[in-house]
Amino acid sequence: MKKLIVCLLLPVIILCSCDNREKEARSRLEQARTMYEQGELNAAKNEIDTLRANYKDVVKIQQEGLELMRLVEIKESERTIAFCDSLLPLKRMEAEELKEGFVLEGDPVYNEVRNYVWKQQTVERNVMRCYIRSRVNERGEMFLESVYYGSRPVNHTAIRVSIADGQFADTAEIPYDGGLNYRFEDLGNTTEIVTYTGDKGVDVVKFIYDHEDERIKVEYTGGKPYTIYMTDADKKALSATYDLATVLNDIDNMVTRRDKATQRMDYLKKKL
Repeated sequence: MKKLIVCLLLPVIILCSCDNREKEARSRLEQARTMYEQGELNAAKNEIDTLRANYKDVVKIQQEGLELMRLVEIKESERTIAFCDSLLPLKRMEAEELKEGFVLEGDPVYNEVRNYVWKQQTVERNVMRCYIRSRVNERGEMFLESVYYGSRPVNHTAIRVSIADGQFADTAEIPYDGGLNYRFEDLGNTTEIVTYTGDKGVDVVKFIYDHEDERIKVEYTGGKPYTIYMTDADKKALSATYDLATVLNDIDNMVTRRDKATQRMDYLKKKL
């Protein structure tokens, strides 16, 4: 008799248990919906994630949770687009002001991305001298170059910059490859140009930028020892290039973020 009663009650218990879980899941879903409506998007996403993890068996609520998550992500994309749209005009205006001291080098037909070079550092104005040159492309990627000119090669592969109190910074070593480390002879004189991209020169760039008002020694390393001191004009050129690079990089990042947010939003809207 007892076994019969248990068998009869078991389906009822299971139904009650399922009903309670669905109510709990529904409550959490509505809580997430309220957060979404109030603009608390991160909190809403966390609540939906909890719902997905703890109530996998409540299929109907899971489907509604997925729909709500898409709405949350659409709202996030809209916020990202609005943020970028509000800042991009200001950043572009700032960039245009900074570009006044630069020339844009490269043929738009053959060069997908061109370079901004400080007017006083164009190649034709700086033949037959040793100096530190900088440039930045349209995407905000900055390049540092150590240029050597002399009657004998020094075969340098890096530079160290320092100030009187002993502080210094080094570039990475760039082995001779005929590309980023380039050498040639002309009329008995040697020209060496070593290019430091990205992280390979960033420490030196920041060091010069932070110590523009001080006397900066430059040591050509990796080959025969050679030393110069940066001119005020070259320090000014690097600082101006760094400022422009920072703004152009911000613009490039914001354009990329906006494009990704737009693509994501369009995708999610099609799924709704």
